[in-house]
Amino acid sequence: MPNRLASKQLTQYDVIVIGAGPAGYSSAIRCAQLGLKTACVDNWRNKKGQRTLGGVHLNSGCVASITLLESAKLFHALNHEIGKHGIHAENISADIPAMIQHKDDIIDALGHKISDIFAHHHIDSIHASGRLLNARQIEITPLDGTAQSVLNAKHIILATGSSPIHLPYAKVDNEFILDSFAALNLTSLPKKLAIIGAGVNGLELASIWSRLGAETILLEAQETFLSLPDQQISREAYRIYSEQGLDMRLGARVISAKKGKSKVIVEYQDQDGTHTLRVDKLIVASGRKPNTENLAAAEANLLLDENGYIHVDENCRTNLPGVYAIGDLNLLGPMLAHKGIEEGVFVAEHCAGQRSTINYDTLPSVIYTEPEIAWVGQTEQALRTMGVPIKVGVFPLNATARAQAICKTEGLIKIIAHAETDALLGVHIIGAQASELIAEAVLAMEFSASSEDLARTIHAHPTLSEGFHEAALAFKKMTMHLTL
Repeated sequence: MPNRLASKQLTQYDVIVIGAGPAGYSSAIRCAQLGLKTACVDNWRNKKGQRTLGGVHLNSGCVASITLLESAKLFHALNHEIGKHGIHAENISADIPAMIQHKDDIIDALGHKISDIFAHHHIDSIHASGRLLNARQIEITPLDGTAQSVLNAKHIILATGSSPIHLPYAKVDNEFILDSFAALNLTSLPKKLAIIGAGVNGLELASIWSRLGAETILLEAQETFLSLPDQQISREAYRIYSEQGLDMRLGARVISAKKGKSKVIVEYQDQDGTHTLRVDKLIVASGRKPNTENLAAAEANLLLDENGYIHVDENCRTNLPGVYAIGDLNLLGPMLAHKGIEEGVFVAEHCAGQRSTINYDTLPSVIYTEPEIAWVGQTEQALRTMGVPIKVGVFPLNATARAQAICKTEGLIKIIAHAETDALLGVHIIGAQASELIAEAVLAMEFSASSEDLARTIHAHPTLSEGFHEAALAFKKMTMHLTL
């Protein structure tokens, strides 16, 4: 994919975007749609050293992860679940390199699709590192070794995303101690695997490799499991994942990890003392940090906080006029691809003189495990802490005919509404297709629906989505498929 860097007389742009992940490419596309002359600078290379668009999210994040998880789910189902349907198969094996290649093929196709869209909208795609010099200039360092140059723009959008946090006591070598990128590119199945961190990333990786047959241990320093979702959902998730065979050790603080003879020796402490593990591979999945190192020259005076996040106002504007920071670079919302996409479109429209808004209160969150977890709005514990009067409706998915038919009966749908106004305040799901089901809740909350609105909305039967209907009916003890 050649650079589409124009000649000197065309180095003046309306907008330059640094970063081609979901936030960056969405912003560049929307800018171009609005008639702004746009360039997008990105330095990602794939495993073959070739340039590709899509950033971490596509190449080594969520898209890569869910693709492998789908393969792992099929393998697990063929070996452990299809007998319920009267189907029998023998000698089912997993070709790990073929699974990785399937994942890479999908990533390549999606990356080329973004490239095609850029070309369609005449976006100059520049394979280089970009550094902010001031509010109007970007220094370009091409990755092909050609000379540096400076590009000018009326607006500059920073969208360089985030990267894994490195731990000094577990130094990544990507042979035995792996980061998340290497963990999605293993070519053989480790017999015994440990993961530092039982948050979103750690759980998603555990869901893949445990289903393929690896003994999987999660070491979580926090005493509580999954603090972000509603506590009832987290408790249910802990129960389900434990029954699936995940060994989740809470309050387990890793103090050292060293490569031994073909093994990794991990030492951790908990309330019972110090323990030693010997595993084939160790994955470090202990959080992410914004990619702001070397993003701006010191003389640019771009304002960052102590953790490297860029200070922005409610419109994603930095302290420099005409310079914006979106996606994982700011603290306006969680590190989610769709948050970055919305901010990318939002900022593009501001650059074009339009005024739109983002409702962070209805931003859905998803954990791509099996079963999935998804939620939007407030948790029960947060609302009770704030003293908000609430009512709660819960419906277990095993009470739906569709869940029984597809043998995916684990999980529940929980709806929280204001006790006096009946306004929806939060919806929380653990179960099959939770990532798809949550869209109904987001739409309902966007349109200020009440729990009665959901209760009076006709849902197809039998479906998983009718769990929303039943959870709303539960407020008045009127469920059709459950005795309350």
